[in-house]
Amino acid sequence: MVDVSDKVDTARTAIAQSLVELTPAIVAAITDDNLPKGDLYATARIAGIQAAKKCSDLIPLCHPLPLSKITVDIELQGNSLVITALCKTTGKTGVEMEALTAASVAALTVYDMCKGLDKGMIIRETKLLEKSGGKSGDWSAQ
Repeated sequence: MVDVSDKVDTARTAIAQSLVELTPAIVAAITDDNLPKGDLYATARIAGIQAAKKCSDLIPLCHPLPLSKITVDIELQGNSLVITALCKTTGKTGVEMEALTAASVAALTVYDMCKGLDKGMIIRETKLLEKSGGKSGDWSAQ
């Protein structure tokens, strides 16, 4: 694990996103609130939040962080669900991995909740959108 003990604590934020491409049958079930496993949005949101909190247990050499804020927003856009995760902390290392993990696990949860209707979903474009804080400063995807 990288030694961050000499680094100063700074406010840090990261936003990541995953896209889940859906089939027409799944879009219809989501729109009609008719998924057999229940509330897709609440379940995926909670899964993403839990994943961000457990990031250091899942990613080798990732520092455990005291997260001060985690949000997971899910929006149906056409035939895709856009999952956006935001993580914040004040600490010595960034929260990019926590945000990416939250978005990824929320997308996997969507797949799990919908696979009984159609397994043809595709999880795409898990990426960091932006980060702020720390020695390297702010960064934003093009």
